[in-house]
Amino acid sequence: MKGLFFRMIIAASGSISLYTISERSARADEWGCQVILCLSNPGGPTQYGECKPPVEKLWRWLAKGRPFPTCAGVGFQTSRPLYEPYYCNAGYRLSAGYGPRGRDATCISTSLQAVSDSFCRRDRDGGDPNKGSVTSPRWQRVNGRYQCLANTVARPLVREKPRYVDLTIEGVATQRVWF
Repeated sequence: MKGLFFRMIIAASGSISLYTISERSARADEWGCQVILCLSNPGGPTQYGECKPPVEKLWRWLAKGRPFPTCAGVGFQTSRPLYEPYYCNAGYRLSAGYGPRGRDATCISTSLQAVSDSFCRRDRDGGDPNKGSVTSPRWQRVNGRYQCLANTVARPLVREKPRYVDLTIEGVATQRVWF
């Protein structure tokens, strides 16, 4: 009788440990599925209050260099984590290169803007010392008269979260996740 009772306790404890292990993996898998569901929302990943905790956990998770969480049964791909610290306002594009102090980034307007005539004038010394605030100045005929037009240059803005992964979910467009 004592042996039977002892074997039942061992069997029960084994069942409980298997249950807790499967519960833990189910919760991890559930978190990955919650993340995929929230990221596929066209209104943004944290539009709904229920999405805020799993998505914020994702950002902390990825920031530590960990892999993207999994979700069984959902086809998705992620890029490797990438880094882009700067961005530009609407109407500007980011231009990166190497300057005298190493890597340099600027924002250049995507369309020509009317600028001071001094940018288009040339003198014997090579032009205006403020030419760095515009690129490719030129005279162009606008409404029957010539005007000095150029692409304007602005400082880039610094991202609060400069790292990202691109996430592609089956049947949904690619979503960029910043962290």
